[in-house]
Amino acid sequence: MVLSEETPVGDSCLVRNEWICGEYLTSRAELLTDATVQHVWITVVSVLIGLVVALPLALLARRYRKLEGPVVGTTTALYTIPSLALFALLLPITGLTPTTVITGLVLYSLTILVRNIIEGLGSVPPDVVEAARGMGYGKRRLLFSVELPLALPSVMAGLRVATVSTVALTTVGSIVGYGGLGNLLLEAVNTQFRPQVLTASVLCVLLAVTFDLLLVGSQRLMMPWNRGRAA
Repeated sequence: MVLSEETPVGDSCLVRNEWICGEYLTSRAELLTDATVQHVWITVVSVLIGLVVALPLALLARRYRKLEGPVVGTTTALYTIPSLALFALLLPITGLTPTTVITGLVLYSLTILVRNIIEGLGSVPPDVVEAARGMGYGKRRLLFSVELPLALPSVMAGLRVATVSTVALTTVGSIVGYGGLGNLLLEAVNTQFRPQVLTASVLCVLLAVTFDLLLVGSQRLMMPWNRGRAA
């Protein structure tokens, strides 16, 4: 059993290796905090970079219809690569660094984000687009003032799925030492340390739920017309 603090003695839930152990939470608070912080920043950075890359790819595929198939097909093919294999392929290039994990997670997020952005933009009513053009909207203004706001539900749906998926896949980064809570999971599974397995797993679930709720709240703020409709 691998312990970061002094080994417990006497009759305690740590010694008994119980699944639910309050002593583990209090004695490993710093360890859990560090792992959670690493998990959060890897997830956030990966999803943000994925969104930045996915948007121009989706716009390119939408403008040049012949590119839509190759773009969607390539991003989908990337998602089929097992995470362990993908990280192993990246290691000779990026080394044992967070870049390996983030690069892999960005590639995985593209298949969800690109597809949802394309679908969202494609769902914008043509008459709305024509009306905006008739009012003198240029391509850039049309995109940012009309098309993207109307495509936002689909984009946010993809962002939610990509974020929750990234929270889960970040744990695989433990194979290169940058898996956030995955590091604790890998260590605990290898040593059969039950309190750490359960705690790290529960924290992963809580992170996924928290991110999802934050994105739902953000969507409501960015789409006030939907709040009025729901009321």
